[in-house]
Amino acid sequence: MRFSPLALLAGAAILLAPAAHAQKQYGPGVTDTEIKIGQTMVYSGPASSFGIVGEVMRGYAAMVNDKGGIKGRKVTVLSYDDACSPPKTIEATRRLVENDNVLGLFGSTCTGSQIAVQKYLNGKQVPQFYTTGSGATLFDPKGAPWTIPMSFYYELEGENYGRYIRQAKPNAKIAILFQNDDVGKSLIRGFKKGLGGEAVAATMVVKEASYEATDPTIDSQILVLKGSGADTFANFGVLKFATMALKKTQEIGWKPMQVIMTTSSSVPGVLAQAGPLKESVGLITGSWYKASSDPKWANDEGVNAYKAFMKARLPGKEMDDAAAVHGYLVADLTFKLLERAGDNLTRENLLKQATSMTNVELPMLLPGITVNASPDNYYVIRTAKMSRFDGTRWALVD
Repeated sequence: MRFSPLALLAGAAILLAPAAHAQKQYGPGVTDTEIKIGQTMVYSGPASSFGIVGEVMRGYAAMVNDKGGIKGRKVTVLSYDDACSPPKTIEATRRLVENDNVLGLFGSTCTGSQIAVQKYLNGKQVPQFYTTGSGATLFDPKGAPWTIPMSFYYELEGENYGRYIRQAKPNAKIAILFQNDDVGKSLIRGFKKGLGGEAVAATMVVKEASYEATDPTIDSQILVLKGSGADTFANFGVLKFATMALKKTQEIGWKPMQVIMTTSSSVPGVLAQAGPLKESVGLITGSWYKASSDPKWANDEGVNAYKAFMKARLPGKEMDDAAAVHGYLVADLTFKLLERAGDNLTRENLLKQATSMTNVELPMLLPGITVNASPDNYYVIRTAKMSRFDGTRWALVD
């Protein structure tokens, strides 16, 4: 029997067609034209200044979509307000997963809220990636493999501050303010380790004071800390509580060397709310991203791209807002992950790609700081550099 060349080609095409079609694998929320992702965001309530993370994510998606999307697929970001309230987070998360059928959740905010839905999302094997929450519970590759925080792990952050104080002021008398939860306890644990361990910390820390996230004021704690004779203040207040602490120290004329956590380093959202910015000169914080107002980055391609994005997508917003930069980094990494997944846009492949990142560069990260993640290490950001506030912006400490 003879076969014509055309018949052979036709047969080959029939055989290859299913293979080519099989190369595309989609999870929930994905079609040939759309990738649907979600997040819970703190657009209202005391921590609402961090809601800009969600605004940036949606703006970034719009920018990518205007350029053709991810391999021709439009990215839809469903971003629901949860006011940083765990019950509301649970409700919004279930809605995203069960009603909206999103591929995964990316960049959701608030540590307590993310802990509240961690078991649910892991049980359903839904990505809970690049959360803006960094308690120890969230870093559990074995017990909760579908949860990958983006924030600098609080214990590592605290360790950096402790190490810095030990070197810059070895005879410091330290007072610590912290939130009585996983966030505060992680920071203190790392901070004391950075000082040289519990024994050394016992000789340097003269007073600790905690507060609850529901407390209306922390004035009494600040007065107690000042009364301890401390000349160094680890202000681990979260957002509005950092503002309260700054404001009270200014009111009573207490001027210790002071460090604040990265989450609370927003100039417009925290420092400016406490009083004149000149009163915050000398504050120390940890940085892992470039400050767009720093002259040293004037010709930096990544910084200029960020500035152009903010001007086009979020006009009027403060470019140097730590939360805005964080949101941009989260969005950048999220979309890089979606691109890496190619046509295998399943939850399983997203997890595989997210846990196989080695020295991935993001344009707004400081030189020498890269993204890393492996199946047994979910510390996406593993180091930071110290910055000092100069009255206008955060400048790297040489």
